[in-house]
Amino acid sequence: MLLLTRPLKKLDHLVSFYYNKIDCLVNMILGQPETMMAAKQATAKVASKRSIREENEAAILKAAEEVFAEYGFGGASTARIAERAGIPKANLHYYFPTKEDLYREVLDKIFTVWLEAAESFDDCEDPIEALTRYIHKKMDLSRTHPMGSKVWANEIIQRAPVIQDYLEKELRQWTASRAAIIRRWIEAGRIDPIDPDYLLYMIWATTQHYADFGHQIKTLNAGEELSEDQWITAKDTVTRIILRGIGAIDGDD
Repeated sequence: MLLLTRPLKKLDHLVSFYYNKIDCLVNMILGQPETMMAAKQATAKVASKRSIREENEAAILKAAEEVFAEYGFGGASTARIAERAGIPKANLHYYFPTKEDLYREVLDKIFTVWLEAAESFDDCEDPIEALTRYIHKKMDLSRTHPMGSKVWANEIIQRAPVIQDYLEKELRQWTASRAAIIRRWIEAGRIDPIDPDYLLYMIWATTQHYADFGHQIKTLNAGEELSEDQWITAKDTVTRIILRGIGAIDGDD
């Protein structure tokens, strides 16, 4: 009898072992409360870390925009940026190992929002609507992202020592793609036969003036920032002048 019970006990242990394994697997598949709770806690922990990272990166980039705009790339320091962001310098370097990495990220950020402003070229065949949306969006960005625009302007004034490769590749390709759309408008008789590049240069110069020369505009506006009504008037005025200048609308519109 003893010889018989030992194998049975072994079998019982094996059955119990695999039963527990199967039970765990079933619980995972069916989503038992304990498993769901653990999964939710893990997800919450990851989300919390992601949120903290995003908040820190946003604070660093905002501070970097301000410092680079005020001191330029050469005069800015990661220590000053970290102080402005309210974080330890070591934390800044955790997210951005070098000052150039951070500088490029600031420039990439403003360049990206400018590209997004020109999406109207892709989803609208009407030059009046496309250009109006583009000009208005660029003017709005000069109001909401003035520091980023100033960093870009300072970099270009210095002959783009850090982002020359960016200008020769991304900006050149993007400009060529917008110019091709403008040429289609010309061929369709929607606007006058103008040089597309010069039209883009004019839009950039005019809209970004409100960011790069914001202090001058404020001084001429009796020391006050432009009001909401003044911004609306400025956007409408700039838009009408450009659209009339390329023959998209006549003088009565």
